[in-house]
Amino acid sequence: MTDQSGKKQLLHLVFGGELESLQGVEFKDLKALDIVGIYPDYASALTAWKSKAQATVDNAHMRYFIVHMHRLLDPNSND
Repeated sequence: MTDQSGKKQLLHLVFGGELESLQGVEFKDLKALDIVGIYPDYASALTAWKSKAQATVDNAHMRYFIVHMHRLLDPNSND
């Protein structure tokens, strides 16, 4: 998997939502999850994550996550 620039494509998903409690990662409402997007590399995903995390800093129960999709798609990969 390579993108148009020839770099290896390492897909990352950024999503978040309001958690039931600060001690876990169970969401209050799965229908209200915020799917921010899928990004071609970690740096792009981190930029999106930071933006969303900073925008919701006043809500302690709101959390955003980065999922390394490329690891799920190719578990034998060393990336």
